Amino acid sequence: MVIDVEVERKEIINRYRRLLRKAKPILNEGDAKLIKRAFTISMEAHKDMRRKSGEPYIFHPLSVAEICVEEIGLGTTSIIAALLHDVVEDTDIQLKELEQIFGRKIAKIIDGLTKIKGVFEYGSSAQAENFRKMLFTLSEDVRVILIKLADRLHNMRTLDSMPRNKQLRVASETIYLYAPLAHRLGLNVIKTELEDLYLRFTDFPVYRDISFKIDESRASRNRFIKQFVQPIKDELDKLKVEYEIKSRPKSIFSIYNKMRKQNIPFEEVYDLFAIRVIVNTPIEHEKSYCWQVYSIVTDYYTPNPDRLRDWISTPKGNGYESLHTTVMAKNGQWVEVQIRTRRMDDIAEKGYAAHWKYKDNSSSHESNLEKWLVKVRELLEKQDLSALEFVDDFRGNLFNEEVFVFTPKGELKTLPTGSTALDFAFDIHTDIGAKCIGAKVNQKLVPINHMLKNGDQIEILTSSKQKPNEDWLRFVISPKAKSKIKELLKESKRNAADQGKEILLRKTKQLKIDVNSRVYEQMRDFFKVKSQFELQYRIGVGLITVNDLKKFKEFKPSSPLKNRAHTEVTDVKAIEQEINKQKGRYEDILLIGEDMDVVEYKLAKCCTPIPGDEVFGFVTVNEGIKIHRTTCPNATELLANHGNRVIKAKWTSQHEVSFLTALKVIGTDRVGLINDVSKVISEELKVNMSALSFKTDQGIFSGEIMLYVNDTRHLEMLIKKLETVEGVVKVSRFDSRNNNA
Repeated sequence: MVIDVEVERKEIINRYRRLLRKAKPILNEGDAKLIKRAFTISMEAHKDMRRKSGEPYIFHPLSVAEICVEEIGLGTTSIIAALLHDVVEDTDIQLKELEQIFGRKIAKIIDGLTKIKGVFEYGSSAQAENFRKMLFTLSEDVRVILIKLADRLHNMRTLDSMPRNKQLRVASETIYLYAPLAHRLGLNVIKTELEDLYLRFTDFPVYRDISFKIDESRASRNRFIKQFVQPIKDELDKLKVEYEIKSRPKSIFSIYNKMRKQNIPFEEVYDLFAIRVIVNTPIEHEKSYCWQVYSIVTDYYTPNPDRLRDWISTPKGNGYESLHTTVMAKNGQWVEVQIRTRRMDDIAEKGYAAHWKYKDNSSSHESNLEKWLVKVRELLEKQDLSALEFVDDFRGNLFNEEVFVFTPKGELKTLPTGSTALDFAFDIHTDIGAKCIGAKVNQKLVPINHMLKNGDQIEILTSSKQKPNEDWLRFVISPKAKSKIKELLKESKRNAADQGKEILLRKTKQLKIDVNSRVYEQMRDFFKVKSQFELQYRIGVGLITVNDLKKFKEFKPSSPLKNRAHTEVTDVKAIEQEINKQKGRYEDILLIGEDMDVVEYKLAKCCTPIPGDEVFGFVTVNEGIKIHRTTCPNATELLANHGNRVIKAKWTSQHEVSFLTALKVIGTDRVGLINDVSKVISEELKVNMSALSFKTDQGIFSGEIMLYVNDTRHLEMLIKKLETVEGVVKVSRFDSRNNNA
């Protein structure tokens, strides 16, 4: 490829000037000089580097800085940090040099954005370690996470040029951690785009299909919206208040989620768009004007009483404020209407960054986010968590929905939806939680696992004799309660684990097992325990015996490579090179059906992949390589936490080989229906079934069929044929979902 240096130089200058133009309204005296210095250092440091797309690397920091200004609303400090965010990680420039030029605050943010170098302990996760490091800085300066989200957004926008396994890893990390994080910080627009891009890169046919259908229905949707809002506009004009009415289709990802969760086609998703009414009013009149607008809307259209959400009186944990109602239009269609003020809309779109703008007159609105940051700080202080446990706990802090409940004195408490009386007890105080024996909810006696509803008033009952037990972890969902119960249990378990550690070291010595971090990882996998501590505890209390350890010694883990000694599991490159060497190929990809003589692999039971499915290989600790569908229920977590164990894989043409898959059939019951269904499968299409179960309830039947098919085309033909059987309403593939990664 011939590079025109002059054209590139002009483009870099144009992009730099565009950044300055967008930042101009927020710049103070001297800021432009500092930004220019940062740009010059970044430009020089990255001068010989290019992105996978072939573009000069400097395009990336410039784009990240632009997202920080334009889409998040950040200032000079963030622009400088964004321009320099990859300099320490990718070049010879030291953090100390940047601190001398730009000061400690900017250096601290850059450090938070710099990945940890070096080799990680076997069985740990580089992604999790880096995420934890970044969050340590978050507890001091929230801007580190906002810049990281801008960085991730630009990487997702330019993911096209990445190889397939990298696309899957980055997209899965995004949906697993960064999209929920954007949601928690109230960055709704960024969260939505990250989710849509995730779907685009993991299941493009579905993304394209939904996108096409949204575009296809645009003209009729616009006509409908125009008619729907006209009477509302006429009334709002009389109010003599500045207003704006917007409508936007639901995001591709949220439509996909609804289709998947409710198992319905696109045509049956009723709330494809929402109408938003935004009024511009002083903060002291906000509530009354929003309710006035609500009154106007419901004068013309009948509201669904179960679909009113008042997040103005009690804002969401991420600061989101709005009034939502769903009303019935004249054509029998449900329409969601969101009512809010200009300030609320700003916060809903720009999230945490917008809070600063309104800080003086709206400190109470910021407090929910501040409370969340306090929870994150508490979590960071717990040093005994592994990085993977930490990420798991942290994700628990990114709850989407909340339940609002009251103490006996009327104090409002916000907990995650699904919380129990025990969650509430721990939210008040650890001691109260530890001694909780039950509760009174709205004056009625309930057990500790009673689920709370909005508006409940709770009084906790305690006893000095009560002690937490393992079952309690099943009764709570709030991260605070979970971590406190784990701590209390750990205290009593620690002694047993210490004894277990001694027994383990003594017995492994006798059995001549060389214990190292790799063997520990294999033991954890063999005994199905999540941590080393849990392994030692089980040995300490006798749940794992000397005989069990002997069985472990006799057990030989599957090696991914057939023709050599067990290769380091984390070294995916060695597996790829071996395939290429033996097969004389230059493409680092596992061909399923051809490479079995070089590499051992199994089809994962959790998602039962078949030819035609898009798949990836995952190198397990003890069972060689497992092949998963990219849409597998376990895929996101595997790719997000262990991207270094992912190997590219694709099907080769298969002949006369059958794969087990599962179908769900729903319809209206009639005599002879099951007979007709099984006839189509076994007689007409000559497909073998391994299991068939049907149940009927008041004229509706549903059935699950396990059968053998050749590939996705064969499966589609079978589904179409089954849908022609009289009484059958819907046939769909489903995952058997045993969590066997």
